[in-house]
Amino acid sequence: AERFEAVELNSSFYAIPDPATVERWAEATPEGFQFDVKLHRLLSHHAAKLKDLPKELRDEIETTDRGRVILDRPLLDEMVRRSAEAFEPLAKAGKLSSYLLQLTPGFDPRKNELEELAPVIEGLAPHPVAIEFRRRSWASAKRFEDVLDWLTEHGAVFVSVDSPPGEHVPIFPSIDAVTNESLAYLRCHGRNTEGYMSGRSVAERFDYDYSTDELAEIADRAKTLAEEAENVHVMFNNNARELAPKAARGLRVQLGQDPGPAA
Repeated sequence: AERFEAVELNSSFYAIPDPATVERWAEATPEGFQFDVKLHRLLSHHAAKLKDLPKELRDEIETTDRGRVILDRPLLDEMVRRSAEAFEPLAKAGKLSSYLLQLTPGFDPRKNELEELAPVIEGLAPHPVAIEFRRRSWASAKRFEDVLDWLTEHGAVFVSVDSPPGEHVPIFPSIDAVTNESLAYLRCHGRNTEGYMSGRSVAERFDYDYSTDELAEIADRAKTLAEEAENVHVMFNNNARELAPKAARGLRVQLGQDPGPAA
């Protein structure tokens, strides 16, 4: 918070935090600081086990033979309710920018419908839900305009990405669009195709050191998004070692902003 105006919260993907912890985040950050909160893995259709859920829910949940939680509508609604409740301290402090729904590549237009996301969007209103697709087929020529129209209709935020080169199924193309004029969202995953596709750890998958020229490209994209959106959040997910904050500081330089202290 001494260097940036916003942060993307990642721990909430693994567990819904205690409201007291969230209250401390609200108190520790300066006025105007913003949080983009990644929603729990179960809500974004990733595989989840009982241990990933709040303890008091575990006895009532059905699982597959492999121990994966079966997501039905009552469980979805309860997880949405608990998420909103947990982050209410940020909302009251005016520090909750959006919720991030990072879909699994398994969310496939051949077997999934966008309407499956509606209860999450509606349940977390009035705060917008930023939706990141990680299956390339959602961006096909015959489908993408319908996707953007649906997001716009539901007040959701399309998450643009800076992704590795390649046409692999889980690599979403680097397309920019604004579907909610209050917020544009750009997540930068690095451009390490081999690591992205075969890395065994998160650090290996997103191990990438952005060059000055590449940061200039991202800055241009952010400026274009700012022509349509009131706020633009650029988040770096190239999270090996110190590479994400390094890139974020470099982007601030490209945008003519104060990068803050280096260390």
